[in-house]
Amino acid sequence: MDQPIRMKSNGQITVSLNSQKRKSLTKELPVPPVVPKVIPPEHSALKEIEDELGALVGMEEMKRMIKEIYAWIFVNKKREEVGMKARKQALHMMFKGNPGTGKTTVARLIGKLFLKMNVLSKGHLIEAERADLVGEYIGHTAQKTRDLIKKAQGGILFIDEAYSLGRGGEKDFGKEAIDTLVKHMEDKQHEFILILAGYSREMDHFLTLNPGLHSRFPLVIDFPNYTIDQLMEIASRMLDEREYTLSHEAEKKLKDHLIWVKAVLNPNSFSNGRYVRNIIEKSIRAQAMRLLLQNSFDKHELLTLRSNDLVFEED
Repeated sequence: MDQPIRMKSNGQITVSLNSQKRKSLTKELPVPPVVPKVIPPEHSALKEIEDELGALVGMEEMKRMIKEIYAWIFVNKKREEVGMKARKQALHMMFKGNPGTGKTTVARLIGKLFLKMNVLSKGHLIEAERADLVGEYIGHTAQKTRDLIKKAQGGILFIDEAYSLGRGGEKDFGKEAIDTLVKHMEDKQHEFILILAGYSREMDHFLTLNPGLHSRFPLVIDFPNYTIDQLMEIASRMLDEREYTLSHEAEKKLKDHLIWVKAVLNPNSFSNGRYVRNIIEKSIRAQAMRLLLQNSFDKHELLTLRSNDLVFEED
């Protein structure tokens, strides 16, 4: 098994969610049988989060990483109980990946887990973007950023497209927001968790804008693009949750469309669970209109989305 977490010389941990399997050894060692274990009641927080993570498509390395963070925090508390050193570590994170890969969903689950473990006092998620931090005059940005950090106390401040803070150059007020964030990440590092998210390449450049940024993110997590099969699984779970199903023709039409979008429109960046959700929701409305006009409401028809019900953004 690949190690899900790799330590760098600066203490930063990078998690790759789509790491390749290492080649098998020529002579394989016997694998002992896995004995199912009942999770003790004291680990009920982990069990609850594991169940919610299980409902997410893919992201196996992310699920493993959350277990490791849980184990590290739990063992640290045990060390404290017996009088051993248990140094607190800042848990600020960076999420790198394309839109629609589950970054916000995972951030909410992390907040919920840390609340249950008493790492965070509230566990809530404050979502922000450039406009929420950057002001219109000198001093305004620092105040707006401090206000957001105050709202996030006891929880998580999640800044999407964080690289946009550094796009305006030296005279842009975005730099003031970055400097303010860096200061409070250090001064209040155990009072809130900052998660910055955005495209991988842009976030790598963003880290170079302030010398204190890179070292303050001990967890850097890569969110891989969903495959076509994973996007279809996302669609299937959404439909099951809403008590709908696709006809055979509709399923083929949806898959062919996703293949086309990924190959033609956005070959490098398309990986969007939200895009699939929008298709499902629009198609459900289109089916409702069709049934209303046909005056046909038997159970099978109410359940089934047909190919002519599918509504694509490009249509």
